[in-house]
Amino acid sequence: MSARFIPTVKLNNGLEMPAIGLGTSMSKGDECCKAVMTAIDEGFRHIDTAYNYRNEDVVGRAIRAKIEEGVVTREELFVTTKLWNTFHHPDHVPMAFGKSLEHLGLDYVDLFLIHMPFGYEFNGWDPEKRTPLDDNGNVLCSDDDYVDTWKAMEKLLESGRVHSIGVSNFNSEQLERILANCRVKPVTNQVECSARINQKLLIEFCMERDIVVTAHSPFGRPHLFEKNPKDKPKPVLDEPEIVEIGKKFDKSSAQVVLRYLLQNGVVPIPKSTSAQHLKQNLEIFDFELSSDDMAILDGFNTNQRMVRLSLLKEHKYYPFNIPF
Repeated sequence: MSARFIPTVKLNNGLEMPAIGLGTSMSKGDECCKAVMTAIDEGFRHIDTAYNYRNEDVVGRAIRAKIEEGVVTREELFVTTKLWNTFHHPDHVPMAFGKSLEHLGLDYVDLFLIHMPFGYEFNGWDPEKRTPLDDNGNVLCSDDDYVDTWKAMEKLLESGRVHSIGVSNFNSEQLERILANCRVKPVTNQVECSARINQKLLIEFCMERDIVVTAHSPFGRPHLFEKNPKDKPKPVLDEPEIVEIGKKFDKSSAQVVLRYLLQNGVVPIPKSTSAQHLKQNLEIFDFELSSDDMAILDGFNTNQRMVRLSLLKEHKYYPFNIPF
């Protein structure tokens, strides 16, 4: 599939982001490298990674390989990575960004996000030491203010090595506080968004402020549900009503869910390592769900999160203590 068939969304800084991307969370090693290369071959032009995923080097290797093959140019790609929690102190932000850029082996990234609104104590640059713990296994948090972190993010734009900046897992109050204290607005807020937690209130809030919502975990992370079904929201891909909607359009349940998110104004970034699924995930721009279809999918919303960040629920910047 040619990338020209993938629409883009315009960001508030005038740049454009492909309307669907490849998520790489929990994707590692050769499997990750192959998935990214296959995704680019299929037509993906938006690749999402993070320092915390410990795969920036592999993602970068795959990207560079496809550029060298002539499959794609760097300018045709939209690459996102994220600032990890241990680097929230303003002094650490540019160094952390430099580390991510070094891992990727690229001259610039298209989008750099604050991964979480709360910070951890700095514990060095070893990517294996991502979460500092005390003797009782509790996370050692910092008091770094995400507004100060954001101001350091703004300075990165001056280098030309990052083209856009945004946030991830921020709630509406935290976004409002950023907006009240920033020179540069976030272009996006990346959050968990699926048929189980459709984020309609947050989407509306962000749209009113010209901030795009990017959806991680658009399928609800079925593998995590299978490991712990008593404590996790059930993904919707096997729901008979969604299967039936898919049959009407000759589409899979996954394609129906992705289309639902698109029509809600969201940019989904599904993760897949299957060539067949990667191809299918791009084939969502040739049909449209009716208002009745959308209402059926709305009915699956429970506002239950798969990614709760429960260990941090006492932190003053924990984002999930308010409705959106």
